[in-house]
Amino acid sequence: MDLHDIRKKVKKELDKGRYEHTKGVMYTAAALAMAHGYSVEKAMLAGLLHDCGKCTPTGEKIALCERHHILISKVERENPSLLHAKAGMALAEEKYGVTDPEILHAIKVHTTGEPNMNTLDKIIFIADYIEPGRDQAPHLDVIRQIAFADLNQCMAEILYDTLHYLSNRKGEIDPTTEITYEFYQPYGKEQPWKQ
Repeated sequence: MDLHDIRKKVKKELDKGRYEHTKGVMYTAAALAMAHGYSVEKAMLAGLLHDCGKCTPTGEKIALCERHHILISKVERENPSLLHAKAGMALAEEKYGVTDPEILHAIKVHTTGEPNMNTLDKIIFIADYIEPGRDQAPHLDVIRQIAFADLNQCMAEILYDTLHYLSNRKGEIDPTTEITYEFYQPYGKEQPWKQ
């Protein structure tokens, strides 16, 4: 299945807002791939499919993960919306015929991240955060500039903001996100908002 065919299929599966976000991530991933010398095609496909599991009902997400022997954490069982990344990886393989392990892995870790991510992992994680339709996150202008200069620094800044946002609103934090931040924190720089 080529990118065009997958796009048509994905459009039918997602609601309008989610599809617009998906297109934004796909094109932002392509731009980041160009900036960092990575395959534009792979970045676009991973961006297109990163949220393919988002509109899947909870029971189906769990079934997909179980069918593909994907471990479901306690936090994910209690907050099934966090499962869309792992379920999306399974769906990308099962429904869209993706076999490339890098693309599947990037889909799987695009929400929480993980320590020592590869280039595509970072591109999709960052593109999901900075795509043009996003406007709620603090410091987006600065983070968007950093994304095209230094992926590791960008990871550190996004994870810092994410953890502060979640702790301020008393939301449950996936331990993987905290571990990921510990890994990328040394790449961060002094920022006015970190005072």
